[in-house]
Amino acid sequence: MATDSSPRRRRAASGPVKSDQPRAPYITRKLGTFNVLGEEGLSLTEHNADQILKETGMDFVGDPEILAIFRAAGCDVKGDRVRFEPGFCRRTITATAPRDYVQHARNPANTVKIGGDGTVLCPSWGPPFVHDLDRGRRYASYEDFKTLVKLHHTIPWLHHSGGVVCEPVDLPANKRHLDMLYAHIRYSDRAFMGAFIGEERAGHAIDMARILFGADFVANNQVLYCVSNTNAPLVLDANMSGALKTYARANQPVACTPWVLTGAMSPTTVAGTLAQVLAEATACLALVQLVRPGAPCLMGSFASTMSMQSGAPTFGTPEAGLMVLAAGQLARRLGLPFHTVGTLSSSKLPDAQSQQEATWGLLMSMFAGANLINHATGWLEGGLVTSFEKTIIDADLCGKVARFFDGIDLSENAQAMAAIAATGPGQHFLGSDHTRANFMSALFRPLTPDNNSFEQWSADGGRDAASRANTLWKKQLEAYEDPGLDPAIDEALHDYIARRKAEKPDMNYF
Repeated sequence: MATDSSPRRRRAASGPVKSDQPRAPYITRKLGTFNVLGEEGLSLTEHNADQILKETGMDFVGDPEILAIFRAAGCDVKGDRVRFEPGFCRRTITATAPRDYVQHARNPANTVKIGGDGTVLCPSWGPPFVHDLDRGRRYASYEDFKTLVKLHHTIPWLHHSGGVVCEPVDLPANKRHLDMLYAHIRYSDRAFMGAFIGEERAGHAIDMARILFGADFVANNQVLYCVSNTNAPLVLDANMSGALKTYARANQPVACTPWVLTGAMSPTTVAGTLAQVLAEATACLALVQLVRPGAPCLMGSFASTMSMQSGAPTFGTPEAGLMVLAAGQLARRLGLPFHTVGTLSSSKLPDAQSQQEATWGLLMSMFAGANLINHATGWLEGGLVTSFEKTIIDADLCGKVARFFDGIDLSENAQAMAAIAATGPGQHFLGSDHTRANFMSALFRPLTPDNNSFEQWSADGGRDAASRANTLWKKQLEAYEDPGLDPAIDEALHDYIARRKAEKPDMNYF
């Protein structure tokens, strides 16, 4: 039985294990993408998307300016319905949209590349509830929000601070976006998302970015990230189009992302869903370029399945994998960065189901060549919950994926020919100079698994992965290092937030 002085217990007592490798600001994928459609299938999907846009069209609701923009571009506009000639959206996009861009962080070491062979992993986005093993499932608070921002900041395998990492329901719904933006700016120095429900909130995010980075810098660089989700099938509402316009005019990136569940929001078949996703995405991407030619944009896809028995969302399915892989191919055909999702799960706890679904989803998105993956950690219950324990278990998965897509090192040191010659037949490498020089970095070391004997595991409490992750997220928070913030910027942000909040009464939209 191990004693309290054992090396393993000393390591646990000292806090979280940190990688001895320099933290990469994003993943550079050295492995190729996995293609599921050939030329015939891609061309057919593009043809079907064009047919949808010409014959059925897409509704742009509650935003007369958007309809005027499309009408001026020669589109067929009747009421809220816009119809597009075949090829119009693709030509509009490819004529001016950039293939990649850089999103700057206030710490330049954390600036990320969006596009090409780069992949950026972001934490969970949007859940109104949080869960941990100590307090269970509960409505999220602003304190939870700040805690998650700090926790994400300690995870080397995440590259982005994200956006609504949970919904702080203890703050007024019409004003909490200001507090959330402030928390990202204050407690992390990584890149972050802006607010994107409506024109006003998007404008607030851009104003706060100008305070942080300077107005001139923001005018000439990308510092925020906006997602514009369609209301499938084939609708974009004013909240999304308003944010889209605001970010595009400020030269800030917009990920145009249809959010669909097959059988409810799209056809139940993969091919039909892909055509609808491409139609919705290209209509919105063309809008970005009509608002401001050259504004950065990403093709997005959040396409999953639903239970045809219960109607509940399902994740980690083979059909969802096929859809994201094909969507990645379609984005590359457009010459755009690809935005999608990662460790999704409908499980209620950080258990075997949650990790099977999470692993499948993240790997499929990586092999799809995704450039930005939202929901890479923490997502449970179909997006209703951010889990502290799953955040840590998913972080290990993110680290494994990063190491895997780094490929095989073929350097002279990695070939280890001298070590093989020196060790010789029938001996072992445990004490070799090569092992001593490389043992800390040669193999990825996840934090949550227990690889001890059954006896040692029993003596340590017989804990499962979720229980171990409960201990680990608390140790990660103990290791959090405040990045600080220039006091003048901090004061200016507080003043701006106070003025915006004073402009209107609190509202919660119950």
